[in-house]
Formats: sequence, structure tokens, C-alpha cells
Amino acid sequence: MSAEMQSDDCNTELVWWKQPLRIIQPNMQVKDTGRIDPERLAQQMKELGANAMVFNTGGIYAWYRSDVPFHTVSSYLPEGRDLLQEMIRSCHKLGIRFIARFDFSKAEDSVYLQHPYWFVRRQDGSPDIIGAQRPGAWPLLMSTCINGGYRNEGVAVPVLKEALQRYDIDGVFFNAPGYVFCRCAHCRRKYRDLYGKELPEVSMELEPDFPARCFDDNLGAMYRTVKEIRSEVPMILYYNLYRDHLENRLQITDMLCTEPQDILSLGHTHIPEAWKPALSIKVGRSVPGRTDPFGIVHSCPGMDWRHTGLPPAEYGFWLAQIPANGGQIWHSLTGIPDTITDKRILRTVRELNVNAAKVAPHMDGAQPEAQVILLWNADRSAEGWADALINKQIPFHVLLPEQAEKLQPERQQLLLLPEGSSYSPAFIDSLREYVRGGGCILVEGKLPEPENRQGLHDLHDLLGISGDGGESEYLYASYLRFEGQSNPLQSGLEETELIPHRGEVTYCFPDGDSARVLATLVPPFSPLESVGAPPERASLPVVRTELPLAILNEYGAGKTLYFPFSLSKLIHEFKLEEHYRLFSNAVHFLLDGKPMVTVTSFQGLQVTLFRKDNSLLIHLINGAGRRPLATVLPLHNIEVEVRLPAGSAAGQVERLIGGGELEGVHEEGSIRFILPRLDIWECVRVSCLI
Repeated sequence: MSAEMQSDDCNTELVWWKQPLRIIQPNMQVKDTGRIDPERLAQQMKELGANAMVFNTGGIYAWYRSDVPFHTVSSYLPEGRDLLQEMIRSCHKLGIRFIARFDFSKAEDSVYLQHPYWFVRRQDGSPDIIGAQRPGAWPLLMSTCINGGYRNEGVAVPVLKEALQRYDIDGVFFNAPGYVFCRCAHCRRKYRDLYGKELPEVSMELEPDFPARCFDDNLGAMYRTVKEIRSEVPMILYYNLYRDHLENRLQITDMLCTEPQDILSLGHTHIPEAWKPALSIKVGRSVPGRTDPFGIVHSCPGMDWRHTGLPPAEYGFWLAQIPANGGQIWHSLTGIPDTITDKRILRTVRELNVNAAKVAPHMDGAQPEAQVILLWNADRSAEGWADALINKQIPFHVLLPEQAEKLQPERQQLLLLPEGSSYSPAFIDSLREYVRGGGCILVEGKLPEPENRQGLHDLHDLLGISGDGGESEYLYASYLRFEGQSNPLQSGLEETELIPHRGEVTYCFPDGDSARVLATLVPPFSPLESVGAPPERASLPVVRTELPLAILNEYGAGKTLYFPFSLSKLIHEFKLEEHYRLFSNAVHFLLDGKPMVTVTSFQGLQVTLFRKDNSLLIHLINGAGRRPLATVLPLHNIEVEVRLPAGSAAGQVERLIGGGELEGVHEEGSIRFILPRLDIWECVRVSCLI
């Protein structure tokens, strides 16, 4: 192991899976089985910086001589050897943990012919065949039903028992464990038992919780099986950024992983948002008291191009977001180093792991620091605000809807409520106490009707608004006008009275002496089809109205700011600097102009802040440039100012990745320093003297 890797120091009193991990998953191609030299592969994993490896074990193919009926053994396994046993021993010899990968989502057609009732049935009763047109002499693969025998007592449970009893496996991971819509007899019976009605013919008509209940039942059984056989072995399950209840998921697993893929093969117009890995990890960390989630990043630019790699600059930027947001990196490769033809992949994997190892002992047990918390409703509106927070370098926490009534004003100063958020009476009561106690909230868009009129009155009272004016039509060619002198929302935009607006507006009015209008609507000057011609008729018919687009209200010791339109969707769709600036101005104003960290603002620069013991850790990730990033565009002379914990002074300022100390300028309650150059990722540690 290199000296760089030896810097990974952690709390060895913890069980292995609660220590910092760097996983590499070389997805095995069955035809390459004969090229696997276990000792060589384990050594390559170590040289690439892994301290754990995920390796194919069972499911679609058994990578050992399984005795479980209908568990298809790979025909490419070497005769007279136990490849899996050799691989596990080779990993353990080098201190690498072995995580067994199981995939029971599919099986060969030979199994289907004998047990057709184990498999997914489409609407017309036919099986779900995977890759029927695939070239080569391959057996057909068929999707197995999550409620059928193959993924339960018929195959999956006995396979788990066999593998755990026969081999010294350190962990268990299930690939592709999700629900697939199915109309087999098992699914129809389960649906009838749960809901007292027939299973619909199309997935869109399912009861919303049915897929999750099927998943929890199936994977819950897998979890119990693992624990019954070997209780010390941890199990890893996926979570989804958009549709999972994490607190339920954590009842049936020990560790969480997510898969923020950078799928460039969809085409440039569908390129994934730059913040996807960061937000995915923030969501995974939102349930306290659990191990840091894994971020699985595939090395390829899309599975149709899985035999080549992402552009190194793009790949490095994408990977760095995982550890910089408090996650654990999990590299997913196609093949082993000896069969990977794009060697850029291996270089990028090693570089990231070297840097992650330098940071790991400092991040082990570190907690994120932020004054802002985003209610994550998994909608485009929440995406828009996450985009603005990340691109304006504002650290934030994520609050899931199931946690929404647990607000703590002493910990977070500002709560963001994107359009589409739910407002139960209990949540409204919690919001009122939160603001009354000194917290602030930023609310946007159409407000859903609470469950009773009193709730509606309380919400309006909190926001300082009145009126049931309804909603406008979708407005084009409209504008937002800043109102009043020294308007906090206009900072940096003083040279313009108007910024672009589009979308629906909720008509409301300020109510009470504490409410103040900061922006108003300038209505459309033309229908969309005639905005460009003729210019002689481009004048505004109405230059000012009393229709608010921003209402500030003081409530108890706190404040509320209401945008009766969807600013988040404007950010999500158009990405104009004016909308980003309006948002960041609102946030900084509600933070009383005292953000925890400020940096020189660059589009594409991401910043996160963590605290461990008497140290602050500031991560900076460079995603500047047109994506997919073809080359690293270094950022220079980034000025950083960070507020120090009360009663402390700054000590040493050091770069954990680049090495060396930085000169800090001490001011009352804060420290400023300049990072001369940022390539992809840097973590700066500020020691705080008490």
C-alpha cells in the first residue's frame, strides 16, 4: 500500500462497516472468469485505494458451486477450484473487506420453463424478457417477480443461507432489488389481500404504497435471513432520491447506498444536473445516527457505452461530490483492471481514493454545519432551490416530509418550503412555533388548502397575507419589479428595476402592520406570439401594480418571506443569474447578513461545511465549465470567510488534499483566507482554539 493510502486513520474500536470505506465493484463479465487471478485482483484493488470490494456471488449466476436447485451456476467457473473462496481469502490477506453481490431480479429461461409462476407477467400475461434481441448465443433472461418464489423461499433465501454458511463474507449487497409491475397470481392475491380490490391493469393506477410494501416485505425477509445466519454481517440497500421513506428503509438494512449516475449517453439536452451526487448524499444523511451513505458512481457515460469511461474531468468532479458531502465512495466498473481497456478510468479512481483517504480521518464522525434547511418534497420546485443553494455556495441540510414536524429553531435559522409542500395543521403549528422562537421561513408558490379553515387562517397569519384572489393564468412576458429603497432583494441588481418573470401567480395582499411588500408584478405587455414584433408596440401598458410578488412579515422573534409564484421553477428551467441572485439575496437577508461561510462566487463551484471536535472542514468542488467537462478549468484566488464557533479563535488553516498551510486573516468571530488554486476538490481544515 502506498504512503498516501496509509494516511487513512479511523476509529478502530468501531466494527469495520462503521469505519470510513472506499469500495470498488468490478462488475464481473462471465466470459472473463478465466482471466481472474484472485491474488492479482485483490492487489489491484488495494493499489487503486479500495479497502472493500463488491464481488459477484449469487442470483442470476452463482460464482461458486451452488447446491440450491434452480440457482444457475456460471458455466465459465474454472474446474477444480473454488474461485469465490480464493477471492475472499486474497482480499482478507490484504485487509480488504469482501461484500457479496446478489442479484435475484432475473433468471435464465431454463428456470422459467420449470417455474413460470416465479416470473413477472405483463398486462397480456406474457413474461418480461430482457435482451431478447441481444446478439450471441445467450440464454434468455426473464424478470423475476418480487412476490414470487425465486426472490423468496424458492431460491433467494436458501442461496443466502448457503453463501453465508459456506463463505467468510463480510457484507451483503442486493443489486436491482426493486419492484417491477407484475400481474402474476402472487401479485394479484397480495393486492387483493391488502386493499380489498383487484390489481389494476396498468402501473399508474396502483395504490401509491404498493411497490414500497412489496419491496419492504421481500427485502425485510432477506434482512432477517442474513441476521439469523450471521448477525454480524451488515446488509446494504438502495434508496432513491425521489420516492423512498428512509426511516422505513433503515428498519430493514444496516447501510444505505444510492446511485447518482452521470448518464451522458442520453444526449446533451438531457445531461444530469451537476448537483445530483451532492443532493443524493444530503438526502441519505438526513436520518441521523446512521452510517454515512454510499454513493455508487458508474465509470461509464451510460450503460450502452459501459466499455469506455466518462471524460476524466467530468468523472473526477462527479466523484468528488460524494465524500465532500459526507458520503462514502463506491466505484462501479465494468470488468476487472486487466479487461478494462479505458485506463483513464483506473487513474481517476485511484486519484479520488488517494484524496478521500487524506480526508477520511478528519471526516469520520464529522457533522454538517448549515443555517439553511430545505424541505425535500422530491419535486421540480425542490430541485430548483437545491440548484440555487449549491450554485450560490450556501450550505444546507435536507428535511424529509416525514420529519417535517420536528423543527428545531435553535439549530437551523432558515427553513425553505418549495411549492408543492404539504401543510397539515400539525405542521402549521410547528411552523408558527419555529418562527415565533426566532426561526425564519421562505415560502413560494400556490399554497395547498390545509385540512381546515383554521389552518388556512393560521398559515395566512404566519405569512402576513390576506385575500382569496385565486391564481392567475400562466403568464408570459411579465416581470418582477423591486419596490422601495434599500431593498434587500435587489442587492447586486441595483441597476435594473425589473427582472424576468413567468408562470402562475397567487393573488394575495399584505395583512397587518408587520407585512411589507418587497416586489410586485408587472403584467404581460403582449401575448407570447407577438412579443417580438413590432418593436414600436413593445411599451409596457402597465408599469406598476399593487400585486405582490414578495411579502416580508415579522412574526414573533422571526421572519417569513413569501413569493406568491414559483421562483424555484424559474431557476430550474432558465438558470438566469437574476433568479439565482434574487434567491441568494432572500436567503442572506433572512440570515441577517451573517452567513456561516461566504466564498468568491463562481458558477459551478460547490461548498460544504462540516465540524468535528474543534475543527471546521470546508470542502470546495470545482464544476466550472460547460458540461460534460472536457478539461479541468482551475479557479484561482477563491476568498473564503468562515464564522467560528462562539468563544473560539482560529488556529491553523491547512489544505488536507493539496497540502500546506494557508495564511488566515483573523477578524472578530471569523477568519478569512484565500485558496490560490482549485482544480477539482480541496478540503481546508480550520482548527478552532477554545
